[in-house]
Parts: sequence; structure tokens; C-alpha cells
Amino acid sequence: MSEMAATGTRDTEAEQAVLAAEDRRYQAMQDGDLATLDELCAEELSYAHSSGGRDTKREYLDGVGSGQFVYHRVDHPVERVEVYGDTAVVIGRMIAELDVRGTPRRLDNYALAVWTRTSGAWQLVAYAPTPVVG
Repeated sequence: MSEMAATGTRDTEAEQAVLAAEDRRYQAMQDGDLATLDELCAEELSYAHSSGGRDTKREYLDGVGSGQFVYHRVDHPVERVEVYGDTAVVIGRMIAELDVRGTPRRLDNYALAVWTRTSGAWQLVAYAPTPVVG
């Protein structure tokens, strides 16, 4: 359950800011916008892939910048956002069409994204997908 303010309401302002950051991140992935990805990803980023691999921030940005990951379409329906102070967890899916090292792929993953608020800005600190089966 999301952090409750003194009035007993959800921190909807933080939830909306995190959702906006998620939208910017996925658009930057499709655009190959390394400057935006660099801004949105924390230095400590752990970016897991549904293939079982895991990248640091630098490795992931290098992969996008070099064309190792070319995103053509990404949908990211969100099931819920849970805010705990300066940490937020986004639970949803990532459905994407992309090329991985030149090979076309279609992904349908459950997705777990962890964001942290530093100096008022939200940054992605961890991403973990799990392929949807069945």
C-alpha cells in the first residue's frame, strides 16, 4: 500500500511524477535518446533483461547507443505504483518489438521498476522483467 499522508490519502503527486518518468524512459528507449536515459537512470542502476542478463547503467546506455538494443515499439501498461517515502515501485508489463544485436524480438514481460527520489527528481535504480508464459 502506498505511503499515506497525514490526511490518510495516497501520495498521488509522487505517483504521477513516477508515471511521467516511466513514460519519458520508455519514449527515450524508442528514440535512442541517451541524454534522457542518462538523466532518468541512477548511477547504481541494475537493469535486468528477460534473457537473464543484467547491465549496469553504463552497459545499458552503451547497448542502446551502439544499436545493440533498438526499440521499435514499447507498450508499458501499469498495474500499480507504490510509493514509500523516496522510493517507488512500479508493477506492470512491458510489451515490446525490438532488435537485439540485429535479431528481431517480441517481448511480453511482467515488469518491476524501482525508482528513487534524489534532490526532488525520480531516477530508475532497478528494473526486472519476467517473461509472461501461457
